[in-house]
Amino acid sequence: MKDIRGEVREFLTTRRAKITPEQAGLPHYGGRRRVAGLRRDEVALLAGISIEYYTRLERGNIRGASDEVLDGIARALQLDEVERAHLTDLARMANASTAARRQPAQQQIRPSVQRLLDSLTGTAAFLRNGRLDILAANQLGYALYSPVFDSPTSGVPRRPANLARFIFLDERSAQFYRDRDGIAHQAVGSLRAEAGRAPYDRALTELVGELSLRSQEFRERWAAHDVKYYRSGVQPFHHPVAGDLDLEYDALEIPADPGQTIIAYSAEPGSAARDALDILASWTATHHRSSQLDMTHPAGGHAPG
Repeated sequence: MKDIRGEVREFLTTRRAKITPEQAGLPHYGGRRRVAGLRRDEVALLAGISIEYYTRLERGNIRGASDEVLDGIARALQLDEVERAHLTDLARMANASTAARRQPAQQQIRPSVQRLLDSLTGTAAFLRNGRLDILAANQLGYALYSPVFDSPTSGVPRRPANLARFIFLDERSAQFYRDRDGIAHQAVGSLRAEAGRAPYDRALTELVGELSLRSQEFRERWAAHDVKYYRSGVQPFHHPVAGDLDLEYDALEIPADPGQTIIAYSAEPGSAARDALDILASWTATHHRSSQLDMTHPAGGHAPG
């Protein structure tokens, strides 16, 4: 991921292959084309730059490209908002000084953020970073994601539970996520977007290397160079206690802590999902009280007082 030139080359090449001349509004003269999507000269024409300059850019030499050039390429390749941001991130890193490329600082969880999580009663919420590590959660968030925290992929000491490891290395993820294909696509797209923002993050490089080594599915999805943001929508779960839940989710970025995002899951009052979430909340409260009693009344001991 530290090879910015390679990232730019692969990203632009894969985007170009997805756009046909018909989609781009170019005339089709018949005959056999040697490429699946647009040719370089067609992208250059649509972007309003020379073929020589576009060829140089697609080979990864994006340093110094102006915002106008990047906007032209984005229009020519019909990039969506997330893909545009990714291209901008790659260009920013290509232009960054050595000092700006240093390793990101270790992320700390501020007490006020934990209090915010805990204040979201009736909502399952957790805090994650760009690598999809779960850094903290509220009580209902821990309960909802208990299959992730209980997974063997999360059992390594001093390593936080990681959503990508669970999705690609634990077969039970297909039971927990009812839209397993969709969440897998989102996870890889989120990691790919993070790679554009932080290509010098050693922990991210190690995570991608581990997943690439252990999961063929991850390798194939990673090679597609698709980028995604997990912002809002409906996520269908199957929880071992609460059963099926179709929960609305919202991603709340924390500007004071770059890279940290709260993911909150809620349900419409009176809906089946709300009933299932209430069942999970009740189970969580009972389980929590039982744990406290076990600590207060140890085996063979006596109640205080």
